[in-house]
Amino acid sequence: MPGHPFNEREIFNREVHKVTYEVIARRWRPQDLTKLVGQDHIRTTLTNALKNNRLHHALLFTGPRGTGKTSTARIVAKTLRCPNIKDFAPCNQCQECEDIMAGRSVDVIEIDGASHNGVDAIRELRDAVQFLPSSGTAKVFIIDEVHMLSTSAFNALLKTLEEPPAHVYFIMATTEAHKIPNTILSRCQRYDFRRIPTRVIAAHLQSICEKDQVQFEPEALWLVARQADGSMRDAQSLLDQVINFTNADLKSVAIGESLGLTSRPTLFSLFEGVVSGSVEKTLRSLEQLAGNQTDPKLLLQDFMELLRCSVILKSSNSRSLVDLPDSEQEELLKVTQELKTEDLHLFFDMALKGAQDLARSVDSVMTLEMVTLRMTSAPRLWSQAAQTAQSQPIAQPKVEEPSSQRPTVAPSFQPPDPNAPNAQKFRELVEKVKGMNGLVGAQLENCVLTNLENKQVTLGVASQHKFLFEKLNQPEFKKKVLNYITSFWGPGYLLNLTMVDSTATESSPQKLKEQDMRDEESSLRRAVERHPLVQKVNSEFNTEIQSIKEMKT
Repeated sequence: MPGHPFNEREIFNREVHKVTYEVIARRWRPQDLTKLVGQDHIRTTLTNALKNNRLHHALLFTGPRGTGKTSTARIVAKTLRCPNIKDFAPCNQCQECEDIMAGRSVDVIEIDGASHNGVDAIRELRDAVQFLPSSGTAKVFIIDEVHMLSTSAFNALLKTLEEPPAHVYFIMATTEAHKIPNTILSRCQRYDFRRIPTRVIAAHLQSICEKDQVQFEPEALWLVARQADGSMRDAQSLLDQVINFTNADLKSVAIGESLGLTSRPTLFSLFEGVVSGSVEKTLRSLEQLAGNQTDPKLLLQDFMELLRCSVILKSSNSRSLVDLPDSEQEELLKVTQELKTEDLHLFFDMALKGAQDLARSVDSVMTLEMVTLRMTSAPRLWSQAAQTAQSQPIAQPKVEEPSSQRPTVAPSFQPPDPNAPNAQKFRELVEKVKGMNGLVGAQLENCVLTNLENKQVTLGVASQHKFLFEKLNQPEFKKKVLNYITSFWGPGYLLNLTMVDSTATESSPQKLKEQDMRDEESSLRRAVERHPLVQKVNSEFNTEIQSIKEMKT
């Protein structure tokens, strides 16, 4: 081209150079069974089958995407075809191995089930099965996405799959084994590939970065591995992307920006604010996350994941069960050291309810704020005092099993004075419980405090409410009430229930509340009737007051 700074040869060389880069997912594809990552059960079974000459003629590889199904199929094909095999591992250097890796071997035929799903394609395969391999002793057919075959294609494959020639091996791969007919499944040996743990993916990505001389932070690789959701191929594709974004210097902050993830330091700051009950720290963290345009649903999901990991760490000594880097595990243990697992379970329940509210909310940011603030302000049912009580023998809830016989009624019981300190104390307890759990508070409102001495709490239920007595006398319910009593009154209390006369329940919080409302209404009515203006109107017009309503201003 006249005036162009490069001639055609230079332009061609540059274009070729542009397409010669091989992506990480292909460059680091495993080439023998020892390099297969995260599928130890598959490697062991296939290795033993090859050593003992017991390899099935039809193999079905199923599992999530990017877990090594097609790579394993090629490894088995190379193992069967390689002339220089040593310890049942292909040499990966001979012409046969190179042809299989490049997909050009005439004796290893790869078929895409999505594009060759008709009966005609299977008939051609059935005809090709009869021919001997051009070299070696094995001919391998790899059918990828086999679930895409039509019903007629599966039917055409049945007989050949059941009784193939001795030199033929079928290896089929799929992500949806449930779509394969049972007649096909019964003729195959099935291998289930599993999601690869995040820790294993992160370790493999670290090995790749070290060999490719890429600078990285361990936490940054964990972010990439977590986003892959158990898929090694997805993790390697993301690694390619973030290497380009960060110019081969992987930092957690930069990767979070590149993938649109929640900032881990800010997420942990929010978690610490909620656990410690610091409203100010919680609000500051939420403001910072909102400024980073963090998706509220994704943020709440990450928060629930931290709660789950905290419960596992506090309940088990095995840290391998938690897919978090060691630094984050240590931080979680430090933040939650003053809490017991019951508190974390309560937080998780509240977060789960918040996730449901978030899905229906018009303003997701405001809903997320209220959810986290509700958790921040929630009372710790298992505070440090409660933990101390639990270490003492009396701290275990000594609840009596409900009797199989009908409970006796105490007819001589005299209702306590509603103005007595203990009665007032019980009413205050019921109001606090209602603020936390409306159902439990409403049930306690129908009870009357019959005894509160030496930390012995006895509640009475009216004899005509036998169904309520049976409900409240369940050990699980009594333990729940004891937890509230421990939180608000302190440790060491015992709880019993009894049935009393209906007249005795007139001093229950519910009845007293109703009486207070009636007294207040009567007092207000008398005050209105004594007002000079009202008396003058009644006298002049011969009227009387029918009802009194409060005017809203």
